[in-house]
Amino acid sequence: MSLREDAAEIQAELAGLRRELHQIPEEGLHLPRTQERVLAALEPLPLEISIGTGLSSVTAVLRGGAPGPAVLLRGDMDALPITESSGVDYRSRHDGVMHACGHDLHTAGLVGTARLLAARRDDLAGDVVFMFQPGEEGYNGAGHMIDEGVLTAAGSPVEAAYGLHVLSSILDRGVFSSRPGPLMAGSAGLFVTVVGAGGHGSRPHVTLDPVPVACEMVTALQTMVTRRFDAFEPVVLTVGTFHAGTRRNVIPDEASFEATVRAFDPAVHAELGRHAVQLCEQIAAAHGLRAEVRYESEYPVTANDPDEHEFAASTVRELFGAERFVDMRHPMTGSEDFSRVLGRVPGAFVFLGACATDDPDTAPGNHSPRAVYDDSVLADGAAFLAELATRRLARPAPGPLPSTP
Repeated sequence: MSLREDAAEIQAELAGLRRELHQIPEEGLHLPRTQERVLAALEPLPLEISIGTGLSSVTAVLRGGAPGPAVLLRGDMDALPITESSGVDYRSRHDGVMHACGHDLHTAGLVGTARLLAARRDDLAGDVVFMFQPGEEGYNGAGHMIDEGVLTAAGSPVEAAYGLHVLSSILDRGVFSSRPGPLMAGSAGLFVTVVGAGGHGSRPHVTLDPVPVACEMVTALQTMVTRRFDAFEPVVLTVGTFHAGTRRNVIPDEASFEATVRAFDPAVHAELGRHAVQLCEQIAAAHGLRAEVRYESEYPVTANDPDEHEFAASTVRELFGAERFVDMRHPMTGSEDFSRVLGRVPGAFVFLGACATDDPDTAPGNHSPRAVYDDSVLADGAAFLAELATRRLARPAPGPLPSTP
């Protein structure tokens, strides 16, 4: 049987695993229930398994039947601090935590890939490293796993790395998409606390009210983006939290907000950080208040190696048909810590449409509490990653350079 046929045979089991994981979402670097379930799913397979020391990671190595290089396949496992309102009957049983980004599909799909490749281990000319990663959602889980040796888990450095990410909107169900070069933005965080002097809401003139000053900063930051940076240099700054006060008639001592920043050029990130800190500090000073401002780099740009991208795209076309791969015209301004892996190893990151409706343009997107993912794509996702690994390991090693006369 072909990989696609074998994957179709285990589709129902993968969907069952995915729905089980969806009901027990865990956030951050420590995912004990998720790790336990992954280990149980992998236990029957001929894998060399190790778990993380500083996080609930699982690294599994499949030894091929012949010597050769190693490739890495990654699936992230963590959820988000979101209260689910999707309406599915297998919704989260953990209040305030939800698999709103599809990582439950990534985990179940990678288990499927491990099963497919384990059944063909004698035909593999090299090793496969399966990277089950916690903490993608802002916890630098990939960085922690790299520090703990995931890239050398097979005994030698992996030669290529691949990841797959489902989308609940944007793409039609079952369609793969990616692009060479920059695929997703680098991210940074802006953290601002405006320090004033509170008092009674009826006498603001004897206080130093931080609330309107912080509001002025939020507006000024949006203006700064449009006036400091070229319109052809993508920059996104979004204030996601704003906190101040306890009652409507009390002026608080402090107001604080946090923003996420996305860009595709490290120099732009650095420049934006300088401008943002200066702007907030000077707005506060103009009103006689003080601002405590931090600008922290988070994830670098996720960039596909051009050759590996074309290899992944051609694999989709040959495995599923040309109509199943769509070239992305522009990169996405979301961020990914798989960028840590691709910064060290050539590889590719690919999106897969898992929209549960026939209109991805109006479907709730990733990170929405209403996001619903169609897990019928699991078999194809698992087959795709398995085919990538098989073909990459079968690629002839580069020969010696010709000698010059």
